[in-house]
Amino acid sequence: MDFNMKKLASDAGIFFTRAVQFTEEKFGQAEKTELDAQFENLLARADSTKNWTEKILRQTEVLLQPNPSARVEEFLYEKLDRKVPSRVTNGELLAQYMAEAASELGPTTPYGKTLIKVAEAEKRLGAAERDFIHTASINFLTPLRTFLEGDWKTISKERRLLHNRRLDLDACKARLRKAKAAEAKATCEGDAVPDFQETRPRNYILSASASALWNDEVDKAEQELRVAQTEFDRQAEVTRLLLEGISSTHVNHLRCLHEFVESQTTYYAQCYRHMLDLQKQLGSSQGAIFPGTFVGTTEPASPPLSSTSPTTAAATMPGGPSVASLAPPGEAALRLEEVAPPASGTRKARVLYDYEAADSSELALLADELITVYSLPGMDPDWLIGERGNKKGKVPVTYLELLS
Repeated sequence: MDFNMKKLASDAGIFFTRAVQFTEEKFGQAEKTELDAQFENLLARADSTKNWTEKILRQTEVLLQPNPSARVEEFLYEKLDRKVPSRVTNGELLAQYMAEAASELGPTTPYGKTLIKVAEAEKRLGAAERDFIHTASINFLTPLRTFLEGDWKTISKERRLLHNRRLDLDACKARLRKAKAAEAKATCEGDAVPDFQETRPRNYILSASASALWNDEVDKAEQELRVAQTEFDRQAEVTRLLLEGISSTHVNHLRCLHEFVESQTTYYAQCYRHMLDLQKQLGSSQGAIFPGTFVGTTEPASPPLSSTSPTTAAATMPGGPSVASLAPPGEAALRLEEVAPPASGTRKARVLYDYEAADSSELALLADELITVYSLPGMDPDWLIGERGNKKGKVPVTYLELLS
């Protein structure tokens, strides 16, 4: 018990000394040991790495799980070391609703059949999203979290310890300066020639004794300074090694970032492939429902998706409907004014948005106007022939609402 009380008193004394030194530094009444420029750069680099890692981690979590309530729930499960329950993705939930709607509205009707096809595609999209979230969490989020909860906590602990060692060192320096000043003052008083005729000659003896005491105090302060300097240098070296390890952290995060990009590329490539299959199915079924509207191949104008290279597949994704020509360049685009509409298969269509013709083969459109549309053999399914009065030209399907 006596030992513990002594230790408690010693710790309280050290804490008080550090508090006094820190307060005097804040008020500019004490000198502060400055770290070298390289060390300060390492500290700034480490702080910047920590701050940006936190921001990237939080925003990636938002990307993978936009629902804040779900993120809080997953966080609590992780803190309790419990397995996060499997969650249905939005695509899978939409697929479920579409399948139930098709079952109730009639799975044999054109609308019901289309709902079933879209539901199957949405289900595959949801499964691809689930795989992407799982892969990204393991390969990208986990290393970032490990750095913040492991390496950075160690660095922060050693930095706090270095700060305390620096306060102890500066307190010892201040104590030594005060002891030397008091010793010099006592020495000056002791060097005065005594007048033994005075009624109080003992003042000379007292000043000599005080000078000896201050000599001992200086020696003690110098010894404490040497110990504090050694501990500070040792702690500074430990902290420097940890800070230099940030370079290895950057290399590790770079590798994880490449893996995240690969998983994201694979995910979007899968989504593109699923939607391309769905587009083909809907194109064939729409041609059966609306005869004469879509004739010919439903292949997109973009190159086919490679099944072996997600990166190549992502690079070939079309950004929108392609403007395919109706004939080879040497045939003057079939001279649309000479093309007669088919005997059957023409339909009325309402224009949804204004459209500015890109060239003379296209027909400019105004929102809400009615035009006659039909398709020709070999045309791109994203385009139709539109007629308005004596004007004729290609029009994009996405700008139209086909009427009965």
